[in-house]
Amino acid sequence: MKNLNSSSGFLPVTFILVGIPGLEAQHIWISVPFCLMYIITFLGNGIILHVIRTDPALHQPMYLFLAMLALADVGISASTLPTVAGIFLFGMTEISFEACLLQMFSIHSFSIMESAVLLAMAVDRFVAIYSPLHYITILTLPRIFATGAVFVLKSIVLMAPLPVLLQRLPFCGHHALSHSYCLHPNLIHLPCGDTSVNNIYGLFIVISTFGIDSLLIVVSYCLILHTVLGITTGEGQKKALSTCGSHICAVLAYYVPMISLSMVHRFGQRVSPLLQTMMANAYLFFPPVVNPIVYSIKTKDISHSIVRILSDKRTRVQSRPQ
Repeated sequence: MKNLNSSSGFLPVTFILVGIPGLEAQHIWISVPFCLMYIITFLGNGIILHVIRTDPALHQPMYLFLAMLALADVGISASTLPTVAGIFLFGMTEISFEACLLQMFSIHSFSIMESAVLLAMAVDRFVAIYSPLHYITILTLPRIFATGAVFVLKSIVLMAPLPVLLQRLPFCGHHALSHSYCLHPNLIHLPCGDTSVNNIYGLFIVISTFGIDSLLIVVSYCLILHTVLGITTGEGQKKALSTCGSHICAVLAYYVPMISLSMVHRFGQRVSPLLQTMMANAYLFFPPVVNPIVYSIKTKDISHSIVRILSDKRTRVQSRPQ
């Protein structure tokens, strides 16, 4: 069940994925909360995308960036769905080597996009508060769409070398993964050859994307806070800061689980496999579930648009001839 590669080692035909370590007998019951999370993710983000697309009042920079965030969340969830559903619903724990690399590429690419979009949203809030009169002229539609295209290109270019680097390594019989999906920090522990190039490049991706993005987000909020403190009225300060609440929640929901998981993968060799699995699930499932809920509740324009669309549909249904 193995293929000889050019490094005198072996490429596994399949990897073995793990659901929840020690709870294999309860997988069918564990599938229930996972199914609920997927339903909330796809339905919630789908509603966000629908209202932004159909409501002309939401064709503004803030909401177009929110649409990009929703697309990234849907992409991450869609990437994990095949293996998670296969494990918990059908007991399918094997994934081919090529499919594993494709899933890894997809998950990390969408994660890089999400981090970049969160940074763009922080810059958007700074421009809106610092220079509200020039907000529309600075963040024009062509610039926003060009920014989105750059995010997609950046994530693809950065992630493309990782599958190639993994294919050149000998695995020598090690092919059991510790999650329900393929992540690079997990895969890089399996080869028996020299993984220094992979580790260095993986660290470069983390620093050049998540590290710089998070740093610039902090800088953006320092500038936002400095600008808000310069507003003379307390009501004006409160109104300015209120526009940042949903974004702050999205940033925390994304970066806290991600940083925690990275620390465990790099320095927590003695951490139990169950805790590692739960943290990996929090990193991938928490933001896509929380973001549409937070933005639907805390962003008045989004919530009003959702209510208006539901009311219009109810009116059309009631007006149909019996």
